Amino acid sequence: MTRSTTDRDFGPFRHDGSDVGVLLCHGFPGAPGSMRPWADHLAAAGYSVRLPLLPGHGTRWQDANRTTFDDWLAAVTREFQELSATCRSVVVCGLSMGGTLTLRLAELYPDQPAGIVLVNPSVLTQRWDAKLLLPWLQRVLPAYPGIIGDIAMPGVTEPGYKYIPTRAAYSLSKAWPIVRRDLPRITAPVLLLHSTVDHIVEPVNAQVVRDEVGSADVTVIELTRSFHVATMDYDAPLIFDASVEFIEKVTASLP
Repeated sequence: MTRSTTDRDFGPFRHDGSDVGVLLCHGFPGAPGSMRPWADHLAAAGYSVRLPLLPGHGTRWQDANRTTFDDWLAAVTREFQELSATCRSVVVCGLSMGGTLTLRLAELYPDQPAGIVLVNPSVLTQRWDAKLLLPWLQRVLPAYPGIIGDIAMPGVTEPGYKYIPTRAAYSLSKAWPIVRRDLPRITAPVLLLHSTVDHIVEPVNAQVVRDEVGSADVTVIELTRSFHVATMDYDAPLIFDASVEFIEKVTASLP
């Protein structure tokens, strides 16, 4: 991957604002740029915002193969703990695999996030190639061409790798059953936004999350005009505004 764009696409983002913090988690094998417009919107709303670059991302796909889901989880956990140390409440938001990380964080720290916002999160796949071939492919094929930029809006490019690092992808697939198993542990309020047409994450993922999380407060919004990378697509303003409304609601009564 060449860096033909700026660090806005591939660099982390940090903004110190109010005592309400928001942690954003990008997807695989993407970069912070897919979440940067959302981060800017949240910063403009006055929140303290963190958008880290996950290990192995934003450089070369070979670097991703040297990392695992646990490395990505450790990175967002550090950011979450640092933000929690300075903010009275923190909301965690994630896109795609970033949604998987968000779910796992809420499972491991069920009493801490004030709420979670999920955009097309992944917790499983029904694709036979991913389920049957990936365990074998990750041993013999370092990477394969993938779908990057599943966006309905013409002319919009998602920053990230054009090749899927197989060992890293396999690590993600091994995390899915664990994340799904522990969904009932999640008690934080949930805002779940999912695209009705998604060429990366099957719609069943949103249904599973909705039905299996332990939270009594789950709001679901369908994104009818966007594909997978909805944070850069037609429904981005809807996501941004709905997340601010959700954050205000879940943090209003907290001390």
